[in-house]
Amino acid sequence: MAEKRDYYEVLGVSRGADAVEIKKAYRKLAIQYHPDKNPGNKEAEEKFKEAAEAYDVLSNEEKRRRYDQFGHAGLGGGAEGFGGGMSMDDIFAHFGDIFGSFGGFGGFGGGGRRARRVNRGSNLRVKVKLTLEEIATGVEKKIKVKKYVACQHCQGTGAKEGSSYSTCSTCKGSGQVTRIQNTILGQMQTTSTCPTCEGEGKIINEKCTYCNGEGVELSEEVITLDIPAGVAEGMQLSLSGKGNAARRGGVNGDLIVLVEEQEHPQLVRDGNDLLYNVFVSFPEAVLGDSAEIPTLEGKVKVKVEPGTQPGKILRLRGKGLPDVNGYGKGDLLVKVNVWIPKSLSKEDKKIVEKLKDYDVFKPGKADNKTGFFKKMKDFFEQ
Repeated sequence: MAEKRDYYEVLGVSRGADAVEIKKAYRKLAIQYHPDKNPGNKEAEEKFKEAAEAYDVLSNEEKRRRYDQFGHAGLGGGAEGFGGGMSMDDIFAHFGDIFGSFGGFGGFGGGGRRARRVNRGSNLRVKVKLTLEEIATGVEKKIKVKKYVACQHCQGTGAKEGSSYSTCSTCKGSGQVTRIQNTILGQMQTTSTCPTCEGEGKIINEKCTYCNGEGVELSEEVITLDIPAGVAEGMQLSLSGKGNAARRGGVNGDLIVLVEEQEHPQLVRDGNDLLYNVFVSFPEAVLGDSAEIPTLEGKVKVKVEPGTQPGKILRLRGKGLPDVNGYGKGDLLVKVNVWIPKSLSKEDKKIVEKLKDYDVFKPGKADNKTGFFKKMKDFFEQ
């Protein structure tokens, strides 16, 4: 599958473009590549869908924020985009007002005709908890979701098997009603969705007895989530068409997945870096040693140099988390802490008391002493 183009590039606007600029740019492209102007032209059709997908994201404040922060991964982690998951009729139903009265186009097929209302199912929101190990590699999760699906008895039409439809007498099949009111400024015309057929232009003569004509029923579905590597707490992924089914056919809503991170028992996340506190004893800090460090791939040993000072940071490059947009990996930062015992036995106290007599243990004097580490070794091996 070809890599998606940058949405700002698709519409030909800057990243700082406001809503008016974005709408104007989309309308220009929608008219240029409209199927009525390019019959049978597959390339124009794809550009028409691509522009609709870009506009769907950049015209929505929340989607645009996620896109600016995480790129395409923030909109679904590989899920189908708007343009790839909806038909031409769906695009006209959502954005027909942008070019419905401009240039003579009114919907798929032209002729100034308004597109009938297309039902859209509501979105669903779920939370998924991930460990740092799962975030590091990306993971496939299967979740069970309770949602509305198309009624299996009427295949989502809402009509009883064998039942027919009648043209709505209120709107004469247009799905809309027009009202003219007299005001002090003259006559005012308003158009709204037909209240009788709810914009569908037709009436079911005999409803399905299982869903009472709604075309949907409550059920459970197991959905596979493909979580990309590097996601973060609070990030939202959108799976197009995986939400609730629409009444009597139409477009399914989306499934919005909110990422939650499970606390790691040893490591702390800081962006793409990981943090770890390691404790060494005073003799280990003085003489040098090795320390075992947990990573997301397993335990590793690092060298603690002789004379290591408390608070020193050891950097394990590439042992952090991957960037969600693929820009490399973070590091594991290990802070060295010298462990000081809170209570000592009498014998231990005598040993520590002896240290006071050695200049090498006194701040500012030890650094210039010849044979410092030899003296340390001799002392601790007594």
